[in-house]
Amino acid sequence: MPGLGHSRFTSLHDVELCAHAATGERRAFGELVRRHGSAVRGVLRRMGAQGAEADDVAQDAFLTAFERIAEFRGEGTFAGWVKRIAARLYLRRLQKDRRLGSLSTEAAEAESSTNGGDADAAIDLDEALKTLGATERVCVTMCFGAGLSHSEAAEALNLPLGTVKSHVKRGLDKLRTRLAPDGGAAVEGRRGNG
Repeated sequence: MPGLGHSRFTSLHDVELCAHAATGERRAFGELVRRHGSAVRGVLRRMGAQGAEADDVAQDAFLTAFERIAEFRGEGTFAGWVKRIAARLYLRRLQKDRRLGSLSTEAAEAESSTNGGDADAAIDLDEALKTLGATERVCVTMCFGAGLSHSEAAEALNLPLGTVKSHVKRGLDKLRTRLAPDGGAAVEGRRGNG
């Protein structure tokens, strides 16, 4: 009965599912995909992947994870592991498309276009991330969405560590300001009074 096999896996921990998947049990890996597919696509969207592209890269990430499941040691979470795979695949795609080289220009344009805006508008994290320059968005998402360290992000992006740290710090500062309950007015007021 197919239903019995599926219910057997729904109650298992991710590490147990990985162990079953490493023996070739596809239903166990299917449960991992069911549990974490949305989160992986979410990280990719926050990095800048749109719709079908996020779905394609997420699918490639899960295929890679299935092929390399024996390498997962359970030292971190499966979700973090597959998000890192997805982030690296997306970055390779960006590099292949030669978009990464133009990120600095896009960042400058995005920064100049985000200086205005309606502070009363409701803003969620995804919308706030869209206001960051492309490089800042990728760095912040890799370090906080995909769980890469600054060093891992620097290696994946082929950027100096200090540059990645600067982009992350600037990006987080902008997000804090943008996501403040009053649209950042209190933060700006405090800076002016200090």
